[in-house]
Amino acid sequence: MDALKDVEVKSGGNWFERYFEFDKYKTDMRTEILAGITTFMTMAYVLFVNPAILSDAIGKEAFNSLVAVTALAAGMSTILMGLYAKKPFALAPGMGLNAYFAYSVVLGMGYDWRVALAAVFVEGILFIILSITKVRSAIIHAIPLSQKYAVGAGIGLFLTLIGLNDVGLLSAVVKDGVLQFTALNAPALATKQILLFFFGLLLAAALIARRIKGALLISILATSALGWITGAAPWPSQLFSTPNISYTFMKMDLRGLLNVGAFGVVFAFFMVDFFDTLGTVTGLSAKAGFLTKDGKVPDAEKVLLTDAVGTTFGAILGTSTVTTYIESAAGIEEGGRTGMTSLVTGFLFLAIGLFIAPLAGAIPTFATAPALVIVGYYMLSAIREVDFADHTEAIPAFLVLITIPYTYSIADGIGMGFISYAIIKALSGRGKEVHPLLYILAGIFVLYFLYLGGVF
Repeated sequence: MDALKDVEVKSGGNWFERYFEFDKYKTDMRTEILAGITTFMTMAYVLFVNPAILSDAIGKEAFNSLVAVTALAAGMSTILMGLYAKKPFALAPGMGLNAYFAYSVVLGMGYDWRVALAAVFVEGILFIILSITKVRSAIIHAIPLSQKYAVGAGIGLFLTLIGLNDVGLLSAVVKDGVLQFTALNAPALATKQILLFFFGLLLAAALIARRIKGALLISILATSALGWITGAAPWPSQLFSTPNISYTFMKMDLRGLLNVGAFGVVFAFFMVDFFDTLGTVTGLSAKAGFLTKDGKVPDAEKVLLTDAVGTTFGAILGTSTVTTYIESAAGIEEGGRTGMTSLVTGFLFLAIGLFIAPLAGAIPTFATAPALVIVGYYMLSAIREVDFADHTEAIPAFLVLITIPYTYSIADGIGMGFISYAIIKALSGRGKEVHPLLYILAGIFVLYFLYLGGVF
């Protein structure tokens, strides 16, 4: 009997080894499984943070459904990445894009959340089309690197602002289209919740500095537990429940999207998702040693198509844009080199994430806010790639960096960047450095801003 089991295990192992080409990447099953677990631990915080952000716009009653939706979108998309693209990259609803969905599109611009889901769905379809056509290459070459880095860094500041707002360190309210800030005075900060926020923030920072895997997840759970013990937050009544996604499933309002003509919303979702994915995939491929001699990512089309399908599938389920996570680097660092790593991560999202809605609902805001600040820190680091010695590159990048958080709008930041980049390059006598398509995009954004301003 034992011999038969050995044969079955060996046979199964051989299939996985052949399909994922273990020999080619000099890896083994144990390494891939450990890498998959590591990636899951590193990005599992999304199961708590994404529902918290989206429920601010959709409604607190949707929280439990959003936990299951987040797990299902992340799990299925990551499994697809493993089986189809065969890369050790994990996907989940993107941080920054969920904030744009909730705080800019729904709460800021006043669109119904169902219309916002429709915008994500349409963006996913566009991404699919561009991933299988040559148009993708044209867009890639049109957008300067400095703008790509600046958008990522600007979203980082945006997330930090949201994290501080969540715990009351900085109150940011959009009223009549105008962002209003209110800073609390020092005595008001000496509350149990604020102290626990700083505990979580410093704990996460220390764990990251010591290179401990799952630092954000550990911080969230430890801060929550301390909050429950001290009475700063109520204990969870239960830990697990049966998943239910009915609240948001297939609730896209495509007709509403056409009625409001929300081109800018779709465009902003697409631009951020498209270029964030390109940057993330390139960085992860470099870390894993996948890049070719001329800097190309092997099977890039499969990776991008998987990301696009994930976004479309996520919108159908009821979540904001699904994207490839830079946290996949944790698994790669542990030796993960094939789709088997993603397969493990995806199954963990399904096996654990689908059933923890009660636990996720009991996680207090002061425990998730530090994660937003730390993610903001990670994303802000992209700005170091901008050449500040070249003012025609740096000033437009700076304008993007400040516009996104101060207007609570990623779309406005992208538009400000494109317009200023095109104008500054042209007036500096370096207009030929600007791709013709970028001039067109800048012109579109000018019309978009004029429309928003009521000029026509």
